[in-house]
Amino acid sequence: MKIILVGYMGSGKSSIGKKVAEVLRLPFKDMDTEIEKAEGISVSKIFSEKGEVYFRKVENTILKELLKNPHSFVLATGGGTPCYSDAMEFIQKQKDIVSVYLKIPIDILVSRLFSEKAERPLIAHLGSEVELEDFIRKHLFERAFYYNQADLIIEVGPESVAETVEKIILKLF
Repeated sequence: MKIILVGYMGSGKSSIGKKVAEVLRLPFKDMDTEIEKAEGISVSKIFSEKGEVYFRKVENTILKELLKNPHSFVLATGGGTPCYSDAMEFIQKQKDIVSVYLKIPIDILVSRLFSEKAERPLIAHLGSEVELEDFIRKHLFERAFYYNQADLIIEVGPESVAETVEKIILKLF
């Protein structure tokens, strides 16, 4: 089985995904890391030098390559991964995949992302928490259609990573 975590940036896909993989004794993969390995440069550099359209094409290609792999693993996608091209449709068509949407309140996203916006190309230009909240609200509205197609929707709040992992494991089995 492959477990694919989707959700907005800052929702905890990587930290929760690592712990889910550890509990289930599966390899963990991170979409951004896989892209950086394939391209030989950072995601930030890809965005600044080649643009978002190029990034999304590479992301979609790598996603499909990963999902064709016959081995089980946990994958933390990028926030936009399921929302571009046919990615979510492709995920849903695979037999051995469970997709999990980590749904998190906007206020928690704002507090998590504002302090780390410099490392996130899509939000680095935003100057205030109000601008960030507006940006997130708009993005979530646009992306909800894709995120909500996930097999499981897990509400994530202020609880610990371990508590969220437990919610996921209980829904999986």
